[in-house]
Amino acid sequence: MKRIIILLLLSLPVMAFAHGGEDHGDAKKTIAASTSYFSAEAFSDKYELLLRYNPITPGKETVLKLFISEFDTNKPIDSATLNITVSGNPNLKVVVSRIEKGIYELKTTFPEKKAYSLVVSINSYAGIDLIQLNNIETGKELTVAATENTAHTHWYSSNWFFGLIGLLIGLIVMFFINKTRSRKIIATAIILFCLLPTATYNSVSAHDGHDEAGAKKSGGSSTIFMVEKETQFLFNIQTQKIGTGDFNGSSVLLGTVTAAPQGRAVIQSPQAGKIVSLRVTPGQRVGKGQVVAVIEQQVDAGTQISIISQSNSVNAEYEAAKAQYERLKAIEDIAAKKDITEAKARYESAKRNKALFDANTGRNTGNTKAITLTSPVSGVVGTFNYAIGAVVSGGETLFEITNLDQVFVEAQVFATDAEKLKSATGFTTISNADTLVYKLKMISTAQSVNSGNQSQKVVFELINPKGQFKIGENVNVRMTGSNVIRQVVIPNEAITDVNGKPAIFIKDKAEQFSISFVVKGQSNDKFTVITKGTEDGERIVTANVYQMKMMYLNQ
Repeated sequence: MKRIIILLLLSLPVMAFAHGGEDHGDAKKTIAASTSYFSAEAFSDKYELLLRYNPITPGKETVLKLFISEFDTNKPIDSATLNITVSGNPNLKVVVSRIEKGIYELKTTFPEKKAYSLVVSINSYAGIDLIQLNNIETGKELTVAATENTAHTHWYSSNWFFGLIGLLIGLIVMFFINKTRSRKIIATAIILFCLLPTATYNSVSAHDGHDEAGAKKSGGSSTIFMVEKETQFLFNIQTQKIGTGDFNGSSVLLGTVTAAPQGRAVIQSPQAGKIVSLRVTPGQRVGKGQVVAVIEQQVDAGTQISIISQSNSVNAEYEAAKAQYERLKAIEDIAAKKDITEAKARYESAKRNKALFDANTGRNTGNTKAITLTSPVSGVVGTFNYAIGAVVSGGETLFEITNLDQVFVEAQVFATDAEKLKSATGFTTISNADTLVYKLKMISTAQSVNSGNQSQKVVFELINPKGQFKIGENVNVRMTGSNVIRQVVIPNEAITDVNGKPAIFIKDKAEQFSISFVVKGQSNDKFTVITKGTEDGERIVTANVYQMKMMYLNQ
């Protein structure tokens, strides 16, 4: 029994050498994608031409598709006047017809099996130009490029070879163990051959990891991808030729939109009472001095008695002064002038007191009093806090009126930007509601420092905000500096995020694009400095970059 167990343990190296986790002898086949059409392209400083066609049979009419776009912007050229001739064959006629914007159809017959060239004369809004399309091959068939990478298996690396060697070593060791009687030697041999499969497995595993890494490296997504012309025109993929230019550095400040002092009013009840009328609705635009609400003040019995008593006194004084003045006026020829003057003064004073009393009480001496509320500013009515019939206390806010045609921005400026603030040449911001750039005017510098974060508060006035900014909205205030940097700059809309890295898409050929990961420098509200990742003269995608990103990720 002991010999059987030892024999099983010694046979473990055979299983290790006969490892079948790698199919070294299997062939790995990769077949390249087949080409579905032939193409020829050419360009000038105005136009980019792409000619696509299927295999051409000599002597038979063939149909070719011609794509014409602006070289710099990639916009399709529409309603162009085309005159196309075959170079070296002036008798060959080429019929041109427009399919859609930027796409034209050509019909002609090539008599011989050879390479032809088309001379294209273009006249459009972009100008007159003459471009030649070369190497239009007739009689050539589409081919499928297939390659096979076979991993050759040598006899000395075969699994059978290692299995036989392991079996032979096990038999030899077994023979010597049977000849000896030492338990230490037997134990040492068992331990040694039990560890051998582990070492072999680790070696094989390390080899597998190397293959996987290599496969991953070779199988990663390419930075180059193809986008057909129809797709470019459909998604309006536009490009821009970049170059070195002057760039003004800038800094960004965090700001909050606030109401101007004369642009916001709080409508409150001056006294306790009941709302009997609301003359406006939420969202309504009102003018300065317009009646917005009426509140009915509740008067208690004591106050009512006091009002009636004061009303009686005022009316009695008025009537007495009036009667005295009229009596003396009737006997003016015999009355003393001093008495008439005093009576007139008494009558005028009583008349004013009565008018003032009537204005305050509204000629209402009952248990209620109407209070009319008017708007002190022009603006838009906000949401109501109370409805008609609600009883409010003195100082309760009914609603607010805000004028968004004039708003301020309070920005926080830290010590690093405080010096830049003095030499700044302009201030701008962008609303969250649109993409327009609005100018700011600094109207107040910092008068104090926030003890919590050591920031300074600077107040700006928004020039012509057009109601696009809301009170309390957070905005970024871009402060343009006076230092001019000459670098490669690109529009901000051309930069996208791919796998957490800033990237741009570059147009290499008519239907070939590539992705380039860039290193960004300073930026402002329109442009960004690129320190690495692109060069002068390259055409980068500036419109519908998101669609390009999706096409790249889905390749």
